[in-house]
Amino acid sequence: MKHIFFTLYVLLAGCTSIPSPAERRDLANALASQQGWHAELLRADNFDLLAYLPPNQSKTDRLSIYIEGDGFAWNSRSQPSTDPTPRDPLALRLALAQPEGTAVYLARPCQFVDAEATACSNRYWTEMRFSLEVIVATNWAIDSMKSRFGASQLTLVGYSGGGAVAALVTARRSDVVRLITVAGNLDHRAWTSYHRVLPLSGSINPADEINRLQGIRQWHFVGEQDKNITPDLVQGFASRYSEQTRPIVQIVPGFDHRCCWVEQWPLLWRKATGI
Repeated sequence: MKHIFFTLYVLLAGCTSIPSPAERRDLANALASQQGWHAELLRADNFDLLAYLPPNQSKTDRLSIYIEGDGFAWNSRSQPSTDPTPRDPLALRLALAQPEGTAVYLARPCQFVDAEATACSNRYWTEMRFSLEVIVATNWAIDSMKSRFGASQLTLVGYSGGGAVAALVTARRSDVVRLITVAGNLDHRAWTSYHRVLPLSGSINPADEINRLQGIRQWHFVGEQDKNITPDLVQGFASRYSEQTRPIVQIVPGFDHRCCWVEQWPLLWRKATGI
């Protein structure tokens, strides 16, 4: 019960001020511990990536890996934050809400760690957020979790910018049988153009990986009212595929970039996976 009260406190506090990085980490720990999940740092190339793992780590053939969004990347339109740890980790909430099967959660580089102490450069949550270094590190962490659970088939689920990471990792692996994104940034060139912000120089673009992604089952959710990742942006990505290989794009009425994915996730998950 105290975890629930703490969660509400942090969320309410966030309405009037930005929670500190420590408070944001405490919120994630509280969410995870409510279901017995625990945090673990994975050393991945040049980064320490935080994972949350369920209490039951028995072997399983199929593993779902949820990849977090960009987090608190910017203080303002022109000023990067000093720590990208998300104020409310939606991808973690989705992982915890998966109704069946084994799920784990993977944060992005420099999230949930002391960004200043680890010498994380803000370029890894700004223009290089989808750089090759980020994808290599994420791939390594996924290898580690796959080995731990003995899995042979992976489902990658990415939220927002985590959708780009999930797609770019999928394009470089042969064991991903399903790619699911929620409000996923799948074409960052179109996205930066739409928002009239600087291009993400140094980042790989999922829209350039269509040939590698052709044979993967894909389901891309986007909120009808999302002003960040609009339905047109997601449909534009899907339109690059041939008609025979085009991924499913589901526009969800009434949803925006954050609402109401967690509450409806068991239903949406079953729809995307056919379970």
